[in-house]
Amino acid sequence: MNAAKIVFLVLASFAAIPAFAQQNLAKATFAAGCFWCTEEVMDKVPGVVSTTSGYMGGKTKNPSYEKVSSGVTGHTEVLQVVYDPAKVSYERLDELWGKLRK
Repeated sequence: MNAAKIVFLVLASFAAIPAFAQQNLAKATFAAGCFWCTEEVMDKVPGVVSTTSGYMGGKTKNPSYEKVSSGVTGHTEVLQVVYDPAKVSYERLDELWGKLRK
């Protein structure tokens, strides 16, 4: 089995997450197409602690938003969601993401 290297370039972080593991928080990353729209919705879900927009994959090191959105870098816009699984399940977040993609 081959493992693909994933690079996550952070654009902005809206909340510092101290002692991530001690809080029993989980992290999920969704390919968002347009992360701004996805971020706005996910931020309102009870149990979501923070969202961070960024890019995955691609061939250009430290690309600008303009380059990524033009499609020349090969990156995908993604949204990383930190959440409390005691308050919201991964399945619920995935279901919501699926609805946003339609």
